[in-house]
Amino acid sequence: MQQNNAVTIKTTFSRETSVSTTINSDPEIIWKLLTTAYDYPRWNSTIISLEGDISLGEKIKLKSTLDPKRTFKLKVKELEPNKKLIWGDGQGNRIYTLVPLGKSSVQFSMSEKIGGLMFPLYSKYIPPFDKAFEQFASDLKKESESIYHTKN
Repeated sequence: MQQNNAVTIKTTFSRETSVSTTINSDPEIIWKLLTTAYDYPRWNSTIISLEGDISLGEKIKLKSTLDPKRTFKLKVKELEPNKKLIWGDGQGNRIYTLVPLGKSSVQFSMSEKIGGLMFPLYSKYIPPFDKAFEQFASDLKKESESIYHTKN
């Protein structure tokens, strides 16, 4: 039952935060949680709302506890069922990956890189992601394992 702390790497023009944890569940269960937008606020304490269809090329609207007054308008850029999901906007991308480790064990990773030429001008207004990423991973682990153990 591995839970890693989030790591943030900062440069002048970007910031990347990542977290990873081992989840004792099936990739299909985790994937369903990651791709069912309306259900996020029920299991994920870092999300206020998530509207839209998490399908390739679709647009979604996300409200996070990090900045409750702002709605992030994101596009689903890549989707490989039970493996990889990427959504983002012009400033960055969030990448979710699932790697099976054996029977009913999955390495879940989430990273987000934000930046660009204007990043130094607005970076001080972006709150740190570390605690929210750790909470996201913890919530996903808890819900995925709960569903898995209920079914098995």
